[in-house]
Amino acid sequence: MGRRQPPFGVLGQDRLVRSLIAALAVAILAAGCSVSTSSTPDAVPTPEVSSPTATTASPEPKPQPDPPPPARACYRLGYADALAPTISKKPVPCTGRHTAVNFYVGSYPKNLAVDGPAVHRLVSTQCPRRFATFAGGSIEDRRLSLLRTVWFTPTIEQAALGARWYSCVALAIRDQQHLAVLTAPVAGALDSTDGRAHYGLCGNAEPGSAGFEQRICSVPHSWKALSTVPFAPGRYPGVAKVREAGQTICKDAGRAVASDPLNYRWSYQWPTLAQWRGGQTYGVWAPA
Repeated sequence: MGRRQPPFGVLGQDRLVRSLIAALAVAILAAGCSVSTSSTPDAVPTPEVSSPTATTASPEPKPQPDPPPPARACYRLGYADALAPTISKKPVPCTGRHTAVNFYVGSYPKNLAVDGPAVHRLVSTQCPRRFATFAGGSIEDRRLSLLRTVWFTPTIEQAALGARWYSCVALAIRDQQHLAVLTAPVAGALDSTDGRAHYGLCGNAEPGSAGFEQRICSVPHSWKALSTVPFAPGRYPGVAKVREAGQTICKDAGRAVASDPLNYRWSYQWPTLAQWRGGQTYGVWAPA
Protein backbone atom coordinates (compact mmCIF):
# COMPACT_ATOMS: atom_id res chain seq x y z
CA MET A 1 0.00 0.00 0.00
CA GLY A 2 1.53 3.31 -0.96
CA ARG A 3 2.06 6.44 1.36
CA ARG A 4 -0.89 8.86 1.67
CA GLN A 5 -0.10 12.41 0.47
CA PRO A 6 -1.48 15.50 2.24
CA PRO A 7 -4.25 17.17 0.30
CA PHE A 8 -2.10 20.01 -0.80
CA GLY A 9 1.29 18.57 -0.23
CA VAL A 10 4.03 20.19 1.86
CA LEU A 11 5.21 22.32 -0.96
CA GLY A 12 1.71 23.43 -1.80
CA GLN A 13 1.06 24.47 1.85
CA ASP A 14 4.24 26.58 2.02
CA ARG A 15 3.28 28.42 -1.12
CA LEU A 16 -0.15 29.17 0.29
CA VAL A 17 1.29 30.68 3.49
CA ARG A 18 3.67 32.84 1.50
CA SER A 19 0.82 34.06 -0.69
CA LEU A 20 -1.25 35.03 2.34
CA ILE A 21 1.66 36.91 3.95
CA ALA A 22 2.37 38.77 0.72
CA ALA A 23 -1.28 39.75 0.33
CA LEU A 24 -1.42 40.99 3.93
CA ALA A 25 1.75 43.07 3.43
CA VAL A 26 0.27 44.67 0.31
CA ALA A 27 -2.91 45.50 2.23
CA ILE A 28 -0.99 47.06 5.12
CA LEU A 29 1.20 49.09 2.73
CA ALA A 30 -1.88 50.26 0.83
CA ALA A 31 -3.59 51.26 4.10
CA GLY A 32 -0.52 53.16 5.21
CA CYS A 33 -0.79 55.60 2.32
CA SER A 34 -4.10 57.04 3.52
CA VAL A 35 -4.17 56.61 7.32
CA SER A 36 -1.49 57.61 9.76
CA THR A 37 -0.63 54.96 12.30
CA SER A 38 1.80 57.21 14.19
CA SER A 39 0.93 58.93 17.51
CA THR A 40 3.03 61.99 16.46
CA PRO A 41 0.82 64.96 15.36
CA ASP A 42 1.05 66.29 11.88
CA ALA A 43 4.12 68.48 11.41
CA VAL A 44 3.49 72.26 11.33
CA PRO A 45 5.13 74.03 8.39
CA THR A 46 8.13 76.11 9.48
CA PRO A 47 7.25 79.84 9.12
CA GLU A 48 9.47 81.93 6.94
CA VAL A 49 11.76 84.17 9.00
CA SER A 50 12.98 87.42 7.55
CA SER A 51 15.35 90.01 9.09
CA PRO A 52 13.89 93.50 9.71
CA THR A 53 15.25 96.28 7.59
CA ALA A 54 18.20 97.84 9.40
CA THR A 55 17.71 101.53 10.37
CA THR A 56 20.39 104.00 11.46
CA ALA A 57 19.56 105.58 14.86
CA SER A 58 19.94 109.36 15.09
CA PRO A 59 22.69 110.37 17.52
CA GLU A 60 21.54 111.94 20.78
CA PRO A 61 22.00 115.74 20.75
CA LYS A 62 24.92 116.89 22.86
CA PRO A 63 23.80 118.67 26.05
CA GLN A 64 24.39 122.41 25.89
CA PRO A 65 25.38 124.60 28.86
CA ASP A 66 23.05 127.23 30.22
CA PRO A 67 23.59 130.68 28.72
CA PRO A 68 25.67 133.21 30.68
CA PRO A 69 23.88 135.78 32.85
CA PRO A 70 22.49 138.70 30.84
CA ALA A 71 24.38 141.98 31.01
CA ARG A 72 23.04 144.55 33.48
CA ALA A 73 20.74 141.97 35.05
CA CYS A 74 19.51 142.63 38.59
CA TYR A 75 19.24 140.06 41.39
CA ARG A 76 17.72 139.74 44.82
CA LEU A 77 20.69 138.19 46.61
CA GLY A 78 21.16 137.51 50.29
CA TYR A 79 24.44 137.89 52.19
CA ALA A 80 25.26 134.18 51.84
CA ASP A 81 24.50 134.28 48.10
CA ALA A 82 27.14 136.98 47.64
CA LEU A 83 29.79 134.72 49.21
CA ALA A 84 29.06 131.74 46.95
CA PRO A 85 31.29 130.95 43.93
CA THR A 86 28.30 130.43 41.62
CA ILE A 87 24.96 132.16 41.28
CA SER A 88 21.73 130.19 41.36
CA LYS A 89 19.21 133.04 41.63
CA LYS A 90 17.24 134.17 38.60
CA PRO A 91 17.29 137.82 37.48
CA VAL A 92 14.53 140.12 38.71
CA PRO A 93 13.31 143.40 37.19
CA CYS A 94 15.70 146.24 37.94
CA THR A 95 12.69 148.48 38.53
CA GLY A 96 11.71 146.33 41.51
CA ARG A 97 13.37 145.39 44.78
CA HIS A 98 16.92 144.12 44.19
CA THR A 99 20.27 143.98 45.97
CA ALA A 100 22.77 143.33 43.16
CA VAL A 101 23.54 144.44 39.60
CA ASN A 102 25.49 142.40 37.08
CA PHE A 103 27.65 145.06 35.41
CA TYR A 104 30.01 142.93 33.29
CA VAL A 105 30.13 139.45 31.74
CA GLY A 106 33.44 138.13 30.40
CA SER A 107 34.90 134.80 29.33
CA TYR A 108 38.00 132.77 30.04
CA PRO A 109 40.03 130.40 27.77
CA LYS A 110 38.78 126.87 27.18
CA ASN A 111 41.99 125.28 28.44
CA LEU A 112 41.53 126.69 31.97
CA ALA A 113 39.70 124.91 34.78
CA VAL A 114 36.85 126.91 36.24
CA ASP A 115 38.03 126.14 39.77
CA GLY A 116 41.73 126.61 39.02
CA PRO A 117 44.08 129.41 40.13
CA ALA A 118 44.36 130.93 36.65
CA VAL A 119 40.62 131.64 36.42
CA HIS A 120 40.62 132.97 39.98
CA ARG A 121 43.45 135.40 39.19
CA LEU A 122 41.72 136.52 36.01
CA VAL A 123 38.36 137.18 37.60
CA SER A 124 39.67 138.69 40.85
CA THR A 125 41.69 141.17 38.76
CA GLN A 126 39.18 142.03 36.05
CA CYS A 127 36.11 142.56 38.24
CA PRO A 128 37.66 145.10 40.66
CA ARG A 129 39.20 146.93 37.71
CA ARG A 130 35.90 147.17 35.87
CA PHE A 131 34.06 147.96 39.08
CA ALA A 132 36.18 151.10 39.51
CA THR A 133 34.92 152.37 36.16
CA PHE A 134 31.35 151.27 36.80
CA ALA A 135 30.92 152.76 40.30
CA GLY A 136 33.07 155.83 39.57
CA GLY A 137 34.85 158.02 42.12
CA SER A 138 38.46 157.83 43.22
CA ILE A 139 40.14 154.98 45.01
CA GLU A 140 39.61 156.95 48.21
CA ASP A 141 35.87 157.23 47.46
CA ARG A 142 35.57 153.49 46.89
CA ARG A 143 37.43 152.67 50.10
CA LEU A 144 35.11 154.95 52.04
CA SER A 145 31.97 153.33 50.65
CA LEU A 146 30.23 150.03 51.22
CA LEU A 147 29.80 149.41 47.53
CA ARG A 148 31.54 146.17 46.67
CA THR A 149 32.03 143.83 43.76
CA VAL A 150 31.75 140.05 43.82
CA TRP A 151 32.10 137.62 40.96
CA PHE A 152 30.54 134.36 39.89
CA THR A 153 31.59 131.54 37.54
CA PRO A 154 29.73 128.46 36.21
CA THR A 155 29.41 125.30 38.24
CA ILE A 156 31.90 122.53 37.51
CA GLU A 157 29.10 120.59 35.77
CA GLN A 158 28.23 123.55 33.54
CA ALA A 159 31.90 124.14 32.75
CA ALA A 160 32.19 120.50 31.67
CA LEU A 161 29.43 121.18 29.13
CA GLY A 162 31.35 124.15 27.72
CA ALA A 163 30.37 127.17 29.85
CA ARG A 164 33.25 129.67 29.93
CA TRP A 165 31.78 132.87 31.39
CA TYR A 166 32.29 134.92 34.52
CA SER A 167 30.13 137.76 35.78
CA CYS A 168 31.05 140.82 37.86
CA VAL A 169 28.29 141.95 40.22
CA ALA A 170 27.99 145.18 42.22
CA LEU A 171 26.23 145.30 45.58
CA ALA A 172 26.14 147.34 48.78
CA ILE A 173 26.67 146.01 52.29
CA ARG A 174 23.97 147.18 54.68
CA ASP A 175 25.58 145.77 57.80
CA GLN A 176 27.60 142.75 58.84
CA GLN A 177 24.84 140.28 57.96
CA HIS A 178 22.74 141.88 55.24
CA LEU A 179 22.98 143.44 51.81
CA ALA A 180 21.36 146.78 51.15
CA VAL A 181 18.42 147.18 48.83
CA LEU A 182 19.68 149.26 45.90
CA THR A 183 17.28 152.18 45.99
CA ALA A 184 19.81 154.54 44.39
CA PRO A 185 21.66 154.01 41.10
CA VAL A 186 24.99 152.20 41.38
CA ALA A 187 26.48 153.11 38.01
CA GLY A 188 28.55 156.27 38.57
CA ALA A 189 27.24 156.58 42.13
CA LEU A 190 30.59 157.62 43.62
CA ASP A 191 31.04 160.42 41.11
CA SER A 192 28.43 162.50 42.96
CA THR A 193 28.17 163.90 46.46
CA ASP A 194 24.75 162.32 46.96
CA GLY A 195 25.98 158.92 45.83
CA ARG A 196 28.99 159.03 48.14
CA ALA A 197 26.75 160.07 51.04
CA HIS A 198 24.24 157.28 50.33
CA TYR A 199 26.74 154.44 49.94
CA GLY A 200 29.30 155.76 52.42
CA LEU A 201 30.95 153.77 55.22
CA CYS A 202 29.39 154.54 58.60
CA GLY A 203 29.05 152.90 62.00
CA ASN A 204 26.46 152.48 64.72
CA ALA A 205 28.84 153.23 67.61
CA GLU A 206 32.36 154.37 68.33
CA PRO A 207 34.78 152.16 66.39
CA GLY A 208 36.42 149.61 68.64
CA SER A 209 33.67 149.73 71.25
CA ALA A 210 31.44 146.81 72.18
CA GLY A 211 28.66 146.36 69.66
CA PHE A 212 30.32 148.46 66.97
CA GLU A 213 29.18 147.56 63.48
CA GLN A 214 29.96 148.98 60.09
CA ARG A 215 26.85 149.94 58.13
CA ILE A 216 25.88 151.87 55.05
CA CYS A 217 25.35 155.59 55.63
CA SER A 218 21.82 155.45 54.18
CA VAL A 219 20.61 153.73 57.38
CA PRO A 220 20.71 155.20 60.92
CA HIS A 221 24.30 155.66 62.17
CA SER A 222 26.34 157.70 64.60
CA TRP A 223 29.88 157.61 63.17
CA LYS A 224 31.21 158.14 59.67
CA ALA A 225 34.50 157.28 57.95
CA LEU A 226 36.17 160.45 56.66
CA SER A 227 39.42 159.41 54.95
CA THR A 228 41.85 156.54 54.67
CA VAL A 229 45.43 156.12 55.74
CA PRO A 230 47.34 154.70 52.76
CA PHE A 231 50.21 152.25 53.11
CA ALA A 232 52.76 151.18 50.54
CA PRO A 233 52.17 147.60 49.31
CA GLY A 234 54.55 144.94 50.54
CA ARG A 235 55.10 143.14 53.82
CA TYR A 236 52.96 144.00 56.81
CA PRO A 237 54.79 146.76 58.73
CA GLY A 238 53.64 145.52 62.12
CA VAL A 239 50.96 146.71 64.51
CA ALA A 240 53.05 149.48 66.07
CA LYS A 241 53.81 151.17 62.74
CA VAL A 242 50.31 150.96 61.23
CA ARG A 243 48.81 152.20 64.49
CA GLU A 244 51.17 155.17 64.72
CA ALA A 245 50.76 156.07 61.04
CA GLY A 246 47.16 157.17 61.42
CA GLN A 247 47.25 159.13 64.65
CA THR A 248 48.00 162.61 63.31
CA ILE A 249 46.02 162.14 60.08
CA CYS A 250 42.91 161.02 61.92
CA LYS A 251 43.13 163.68 64.56
CA ASP A 252 43.39 166.43 61.95
CA ALA A 253 40.52 164.96 59.92
CA GLY A 254 38.30 164.85 62.98
CA ARG A 255 39.09 168.46 63.86
CA ALA A 256 38.23 169.58 60.32
CA VAL A 257 34.60 168.44 60.61
CA ALA A 258 34.06 169.22 64.28
CA SER A 259 31.73 172.04 65.31
CA ASP A 260 34.14 172.91 68.11
CA PRO A 261 37.81 172.42 67.13
CA LEU A 262 38.74 172.44 70.82
CA ASN A 263 36.27 169.73 71.77
CA TYR A 264 35.80 166.81 69.40
CA ARG A 265 36.22 163.05 69.13
CA TRP A 266 37.91 160.91 66.53
CA SER A 267 38.88 157.28 66.07
CA TYR A 268 41.23 155.28 63.92
CA GLN A 269 41.20 151.62 62.96
CA TRP A 270 44.44 150.27 61.61
CA PRO A 271 44.64 147.13 59.44
CA THR A 272 45.35 143.79 61.09
CA LEU A 273 47.67 141.28 59.47
CA ALA A 274 44.71 139.33 58.07
CA GLN A 275 43.16 142.50 56.64
CA TRP A 276 46.49 143.57 55.21
CA ARG A 277 46.81 140.29 53.35
CA GLY A 278 43.35 140.90 51.96
CA GLY A 279 44.31 144.38 50.75
CA GLN A 280 42.00 146.15 53.22
CA THR A 281 42.81 149.57 54.70
CA TYR A 282 40.61 151.06 57.39
CA GLY A 283 39.61 154.69 57.45
CA VAL A 284 39.50 157.49 59.93
CA TRP A 285 36.30 157.87 61.94
CA ALA A 286 34.54 160.82 63.47
CA PRO A 287 31.07 161.33 64.99
CA ALA A 288 28.48 161.92 62.28
